[in-house]
Amino acid sequence: MLRSVLKLSYLTVFALVLVLPAASCGRAHSVDESERGREVYKLCVPCHGPEGSGNKELGAPAIAGVDAWYVGVQLVKFKSGIRGSHPGDLEGARMQSVARSVHSQRDITAVANHVAQLPPAPARAVVEGDPARGRSLWGRCAGCHGSLASGNRGSGAPPLDRTDDWYLLAQLEKFRRGMRGTHAKDTSGAIMRPMALGLPDDRAMNDVVAYIASLR
Repeated sequence: MLRSVLKLSYLTVFALVLVLPAASCGRAHSVDESERGREVYKLCVPCHGPEGSGNKELGAPAIAGVDAWYVGVQLVKFKSGIRGSHPGDLEGARMQSVARSVHSQRDITAVANHVAQLPPAPARAVVEGDPARGRSLWGRCAGCHGSLASGNRGSGAPPLDRTDDWYLLAQLEKFRRGMRGTHAKDTSGAIMRPMALGLPDDRAMNDVVAYIASLR
């Protein structure tokens, strides 16, 4: 019941804060929108790089090719303080600062579309884990993220199969420590946190991440 309420609440917030009209999904973005997206993306370059390839030392994941709807939702979360406000989340604090420099919903949409159109580079696995054990644990995740970790926009679950494994591990750790998923308005995070806490041991996080990496 709680999961259903949280999911409904998330979808309501999603519909209100992220203006990505369905009618625009099948058409090319205008030149003005594309240029604006490139301009706004300059704020992201110091950490994520000009091609969106990320920087592990800064805790900035590769974002090239990430779905526009998810980029938009996360920018809204950072901008509003729903994400990145925990005192121990240094990477989140940096992202809050950047997100608050994106002043309009139009700019959020433009930069999200720009990121989604960047060609992704193949991710290199760096996390050591047991993918076979990870597969046995993946059932708790598949309900939202899908059997192949391809994500589900309807439930607010992003695709994970293209995400840096070190970043996935870092986020699981943040959920377990309460750095993510504890804000009263973070309804999708409130679903993720018990999933992370429900893993049987610390090593299980590595194993799940190794399994996701094996799906690429």
